Amino acid sequence: MEDLNLCIIKPNKDAFSETFIQAHIDRLPGSKKVLYGGAFPVYDHEDKFLVRSVFGLISYLIQKRLFKNQQIGVRTKALSKYLRRQKIDVVLAEYGMVGAMVTEACELANVPLVVHFHGADAHHQGTVNKYKDLYSSMFKYASTVVAVSAEMAKTLKELGAPPEKVVLNPYGVDTSLFSIADVNASKVDFLSVGRFVAKKSPLSVVEAFFILSKKVTDARLWMVGDGPLLLQTKELAAQLNLLDRITFTSVLSKNEIQALMQRMRCFVQHSVTAADGDKEGTPNTILEAGASGLAIVSTQHAGINEAVINGETGYLVPEHDVKGMAQFMTKIAENVQLAAALGAKEAMHIRKNYEMNDRINTLAALLRQAIKENKYNVETTG
Repeated sequence: MEDLNLCIIKPNKDAFSETFIQAHIDRLPGSKKVLYGGAFPVYDHEDKFLVRSVFGLISYLIQKRLFKNQQIGVRTKALSKYLRRQKIDVVLAEYGMVGAMVTEACELANVPLVVHFHGADAHHQGTVNKYKDLYSSMFKYASTVVAVSAEMAKTLKELGAPPEKVVLNPYGVDTSLFSIADVNASKVDFLSVGRFVAKKSPLSVVEAFFILSKKVTDARLWMVGDGPLLLQTKELAAQLNLLDRITFTSVLSKNEIQALMQRMRCFVQHSVTAADGDKEGTPNTILEAGASGLAIVSTQHAGINEAVINGETGYLVPEHDVKGMAQFMTKIAENVQLAAALGAKEAMHIRKNYEMNDRINTLAALLRQAIKENKYNVETTG
């Protein structure tokens, strides 16, 4: 089959944390047109409005802003025309709500749809409730619904996705970019990377480190990222007299994070189910830390259960078990040989099961299968 003509639709033009979507854009085969601008795309691949006419734009704005409509005919028709005009073979919708919103346009254009879920779109109750009816229509039309963890796959089936359409394809990491750290030469330094949001529970990481710090006086914690809970996390560190032992770096580049990983003893992340139901998919930072040969101390949460083999490549504790996390951090702090052994096994596990090229090839095969099935359906019904 010749290279596909793919349309990728995503909410944000740029998002530093959405490395998985950028990997799809960069690595999937064929010609790619990338649309963006919210749950329903506003802009085409040339950064022009999908709705071209002035009257159409006015109608769209009135329905969206004044009447708060989810389904707006003028933009659905505009996307449908775009897909036909660009001779798109298949649409890859990044996030469930995007897939839900563009289903009707894909159906009008007779273009197959593959929907890639990522986390909150499957678990956040507000999001699920908002798009529940549209999800139902999407599940019927979509060729494939991609989940990034076994837990997410189960949730999608519970939401109504036909089991035969749900495919598990976790995120991948380009392991060629990550050198194995010399953990045996490391100081007692722990690393946490991610947005400061409820589902990553950065406060729990600080609390666990506080328990560790009373036993291991030379331990340090590095926290990379930004987000709404950053100030509160810093305030907690100050209250616990840890500001001289915790380094808050704010957002760092990929290269800077990789360089930090080379100096660390262990990677820590306390992912939890947020009060609104929001969960992780498979955290990319854990895959990258594992690819760097770091032992992981984290929680029994979503895709982390598969990315880390508890007791073999790291340690997983129940959500909110701060004392348990501190116990395993202390164990690793006091035994560098153990940290190195766990990290070496984690690096092998990531390379065997989360290699980027394998994950991209699986996704490409799903897209090609969607095209093939759509052509067969057209031929048999036409």
